Amino acid sequence: MGPGRRTVLGGAVATGLAATVAGCAAPAPGRTRTTTTVAPLTTPRAPLLLQILAHPDDDLYFMNPDTQHTLDSGVPLVSVYVTGGEANGDNRVVGDTGPHVPDKAAYSSARHQGLRQAYATLLGLDKYAPWEKSVAELRGGHRAEVNRLQHRGRRVELVFLNTAMHTPLGGRMGLPALWADHHLQLPVVIATGSPLRQAKSYTYDDLVEVLAGLLADYAPTHVQTLDPDPDIQHSSPAVRQHDSEQAGYSDHADHTAAASFAWAALIRHAERGNAFLATAYRGYYNRHWPKNLPAGVLAEKAAHLVPYGGDKDWQCHNPGGCGDYNVGGNRPLANGKGWVRSTHHRHPGARLLLSDDGAHAYGVLGLRAVRWDQNPDDSWGAPRDLGGGPLAPVLGGATLPDGRQLLFALRFSSLQGRAGANTREIVALEQGAPGGEFGAWRGLGNPERGDDRGRRIGSPLALAAPDGRVHLFVRNADRGISTRVRETDGAWSPWRDLGGESVQEGLSAIVDGRGRVHVFAAGADTVHHWTQNAPGAPLAPVPSRLPLAVDAVTPLPIGDGVQLLYRTCADPAKARKDPGSPASSHLTSVRLDGTPARPVALDGYGPVGAAGGHVVGTDERGRVQLAGAAGVLKRTGGAVPVGPPTLYVRDGRPLALGLGVDATPWTWRP
Repeated sequence: MGPGRRTVLGGAVATGLAATVAGCAAPAPGRTRTTTTVAPLTTPRAPLLLQILAHPDDDLYFMNPDTQHTLDSGVPLVSVYVTGGEANGDNRVVGDTGPHVPDKAAYSSARHQGLRQAYATLLGLDKYAPWEKSVAELRGGHRAEVNRLQHRGRRVELVFLNTAMHTPLGGRMGLPALWADHHLQLPVVIATGSPLRQAKSYTYDDLVEVLAGLLADYAPTHVQTLDPDPDIQHSSPAVRQHDSEQAGYSDHADHTAAASFAWAALIRHAERGNAFLATAYRGYYNRHWPKNLPAGVLAEKAAHLVPYGGDKDWQCHNPGGCGDYNVGGNRPLANGKGWVRSTHHRHPGARLLLSDDGAHAYGVLGLRAVRWDQNPDDSWGAPRDLGGGPLAPVLGGATLPDGRQLLFALRFSSLQGRAGANTREIVALEQGAPGGEFGAWRGLGNPERGDDRGRRIGSPLALAAPDGRVHLFVRNADRGISTRVRETDGAWSPWRDLGGESVQEGLSAIVDGRGRVHVFAAGADTVHHWTQNAPGAPLAPVPSRLPLAVDAVTPLPIGDGVQLLYRTCADPAKARKDPGSPASSHLTSVRLDGTPARPVALDGYGPVGAAGGHVVGTDERGRVQLAGAAGVLKRTGGAVPVGPPTLYVRDGRPLALGLGVDATPWTWRP
């Protein structure tokens, strides 16, 4: 914790989770509203990034390079590790078949030391730099070890809740069992050498309360979690065991449970009016899709796992060991699972949606929709609360022919453990008059049947067609896309499955010069494409010969056709045989038939935005950059952006904008 912050965390007492869940339960079909008990939205505090992880190393595997870029900018970092990471207590290099005595307390301690070594090097210090270690008093009488390190104005705090990875009786996985079982008490692992000597067991309510207390005390402007709703993934028991995935889903069960607890705490935190951004990261999902990090970014990301993995011969002076020995050296890159080779957001996309006239920006702040009005100097006014929460981080939007704004969001209608409702729905907000007030949020349901499948849908994408209809698209549980269409009289069609399979989250759409709607999604093999035979006709999938895309695709009109910009594999031929092949840092520019289109020189990583002959994206250090007639220009100051930037062009002048890690809008007019 920073100077002046009290050592006892979570002094205030929160209401029970039952009250929180009641406030965000699903309303009657067709309508939805925010809870009447939410507090007014407050002003974001000083920038601070807080991560909630299941295990030591989840941040290094799944959240970097984002975390590194935020830390490099000088923003303080707090990482909360929910489990002790002790597994079976067997800390050895892969392939070592010699005798070994399992020691869970020592293995947990070794992983803590690995994190200290990794973050010391991230701060530019020697890996053995000494940390300040203490014990924090948490809500409900709970206690946790806290490690702190500061160097040249940058600060890292590691908070170890250290819940056991398995239950005392029966050996069930601890966090998933705690999420499901009202009566379970999950003990705490006391790591070897820890200043913590004694700690209470956790119940379901305890863990939500402690996480909510940490959020209240640290007051982060950006919170990073793991994926609460991983993809459905069917595989054999042998494959699941090898890949460490839970039955039926593409992630570790601890990741899902930790993320569910985190989002339950975030909902409670948001209801008290706290303004923050949230980002959920995919986990073992990375194994199943083309890798999206170029070689330079990947090399640096993997390098930070070397000090984490450590070595049994290192002299780190930690009694439990000097790292997680099966992860050091070149092993993260050599691992065929390829987790380290990608960084995927669960809800990808630009964080700001701009009105057609550029006067208003819409986004999600404190899990609720807000509107910012632009000032003459390109700055933005205070956020205006539009409600709707708790919402996923990315909005969809469209403008009606009369100028009225429509907003769409993925809503956590209910998020409960203990066999309670765990539902998601798509919701919409419609402006009553151009530039005027908005009406009430309206529920548009879910294209999937059943709570479990319904949790797998993605954030909505909307597009207004020239005929006055509004097309709404979401990725569905089968990894295809589903749609609803708003007719010109305001009536909505039923959900319709457009087919397709094995596409990633991050849809994009465009209207071509003939008035036809096109939708694109990056797949496991190619860019998948849906379109209309004629304007106003139903959409259907069409064959694609497009090169593989590793991230979302950006479409541009080109005459009566479409040009696509995206990043592909560095060696597409090799990628067909080697799923670990890194991404290319160069942009691919192609027409719908796969032939080359006008090239764009904007090396970096991640998806791009384009408008008016300009292209915006990020370089390999996460800095916003713009390609145009003047060449490539870089934004070198300001808050680190969260998510890809939005690009707006007015009178031929480009304006890049987005939300920063300080939870406020930024603008950059090169």
